[in-house]
Amino acid sequence: MNREAVIVDAVRTPVGKRGGQLRAWHPVDLLAQTLSTLVERTGIDHDRLADVIAGCAIQSGEQAGNVARNAILGAGLPLALPGTTIDRQCGSGQQAVHFAAQAIKSGEYDFAIGAGVESMSRVDLGPLFIPGGPRGTWYGEKALARFGGNIPAQGPSAELIVNKWGLTRAQLDDYSIRSHQRAAAATAAGYFTSQLVPLDGLGKDGTVAPMTRDEGIRAVLDPAKMAALTPVFSPDGAITAGNASQMSDGAAALLVAERSVAEAAGLRPRARIVSMAVAADDPVLQFTAVLPATQRALDQAGLNITDMDLVEVNEAFAPVPLLWATEFGYPEDQLNVNGGSIAIGHPLGSTGARLLTQLVNELERREARYGLLTICEGGGMANATIIERI
Repeated sequence: MNREAVIVDAVRTPVGKRGGQLRAWHPVDLLAQTLSTLVERTGIDHDRLADVIAGCAIQSGEQAGNVARNAILGAGLPLALPGTTIDRQCGSGQQAVHFAAQAIKSGEYDFAIGAGVESMSRVDLGPLFIPGGPRGTWYGEKALARFGGNIPAQGPSAELIVNKWGLTRAQLDDYSIRSHQRAAAATAAGYFTSQLVPLDGLGKDGTVAPMTRDEGIRAVLDPAKMAALTPVFSPDGAITAGNASQMSDGAAALLVAERSVAEAAGLRPRARIVSMAVAADDPVLQFTAVLPATQRALDQAGLNITDMDLVEVNEAFAPVPLLWATEFGYPEDQLNVNGGSIAIGHPLGSTGARLLTQLVNELERREARYGLLTICEGGGMANATIIERI
């Protein structure tokens, strides 16, 4: 039997700004609410779920101790349902879906959940962003020695990408403004509404109210103010707070199943997972692995980039989708069509699951066929996924 892995349904929380409306949510509770919403929407028999695989990039503090299993308990799902938490950095949520799909294709599982969560409001972010600081201790002496004693944090690596591809500050800022404009337009048109997990947010004044949209999107941005922002990582650099992804809170989850089993259970699959790839490249540049990962996913599927109706390239920093589009010659009006992490936010472990959720919905809205997602990841890695609307 040729087993097909399909996405039955997908949901995500609104994305909150760091210290914003989701600041009071424990990450376990945030993921638990997301899991509850997903299983309720699908009507899946809880006892048929084989596993919950959740991505989380900063597994310390409240996010330590296996967030996936703890969220299962918080969601009221069966005590017999196992869960595991994985770290593929920014692609963790995407990799969680890959692992679920791979287990389904192998015959080990019939139904599993791939998910992700990150509360950047409630964990220590220092190691991620301090050049030469605590992050350096992650690598050990041997790895550091291999690269001249320095594997930079992602911000300095983004500056290297800017220089290597000859990008200008104006290009980065223009792209980032467009990300906000697209996300604001998609929000106003209600494109995200059906995928959002219902939850309450906490206002600045402490009032509690339903959170119905992503918090970081700005409908209007002043290009002059954007251009006046100070570079973060180098006095003469191009990366600013305006053309980098926002630090955020959020969760997302997808029910992945074997197609014939799902259909026999009365469930309607929404998309087929066509191919999955992971690649690695130079950890100093960090962001270039999106190129081989994309090509590997295309080759596995027997498809060309021109077959892709929509593409999502995670906006960790503006140079990443720009370098990807340059190398593949992909049309700007089919790339990140509803904005990306610069506007919506980037809760690290959940972003891959969120972007897959958005890609499924946008393929349906446009009645398009193929979509591709690729995400750059710390240490010079990247994942890529191709899905086909059913």
